[in-house]
Amino acid sequence: AFPKDQNEMPGEKPYSDATSEAMDEEARNIVDEAYKQTVALITEKKDQVELLANLLREKETITHDDVVDAIGERPFKGHSVYNEFVSHRAGHVAKAKASKEAEKEKTEEKNEDAGNDGLTPGLAL
Repeated sequence: AFPKDQNEMPGEKPYSDATSEAMDEEARNIVDEAYKQTVALITEKKDQVELLANLLREKETITHDDVVDAIGERPFKGHSVYNEFVSHRAGHVAKAKASKEAEKEKTEEKNEDAGNDGLTPGLAL
């Protein structure tokens, strides 16, 4: 954003020390507020956190579906592509649905071929 001066020492900032301190203070405030919100959320959801901690002790690795089974669905809906990606069940459901549709199309094609015999119904004399 700022033109580089070839005579400038490397590491020099294009802003003052006061601006640097203001930026540091703002970053510190953002991190502190996020920390407070995180602690409050963990405290509020302590039972669910303990359930997941115990599940992790048992299994060591858990999936999205394990989390849903333990504490329920998310309070808000995610994008369908994301949900399909993280859920093994959703992936299996999508594959099963596609497989059923393909099987249905094959069955319909076979029925059309079997009943046709090359003649159009109603035109044979």
